[in-house]
Amino acid sequence: MTLPPKVTDRAFARLAEINEDAAEAKALRVAVEGGGCSGFQYDIRLDDPGEDDLVLEKDGQKVLVDSVSLPFLTNAVIDFADELIGARFVVENPNATSSCGCGTSFSI
Repeated sequence: MTLPPKVTDRAFARLAEINEDAAEAKALRVAVEGGGCSGFQYDIRLDDPGEDDLVLEKDGQKVLVDSVSLPFLTNAVIDFADELIGARFVVENPNATSSCGCGTSFSI
């Protein structure tokens, strides 16, 4: 069974904080692109919704996944981590067979 990615409350809360200070609220786009040291890499950025996007929404905040990236993110969890090494949006992807040390690159 194919399930869309989930977004944690912490990720939505951080996106709300980012948009609070912005002139125009943006959605968080999570995409998968070829490249990176393990074969694929995540592209996480603020963006506007497109026609083929899956929109995950809570409390007026939106996370976008395009139709090409969606199969790579089946059952994944999009979260926000605030650790000693830095604060960032992260993807916990059960489809990845390996990943690099920085966590932005993976292989399937």
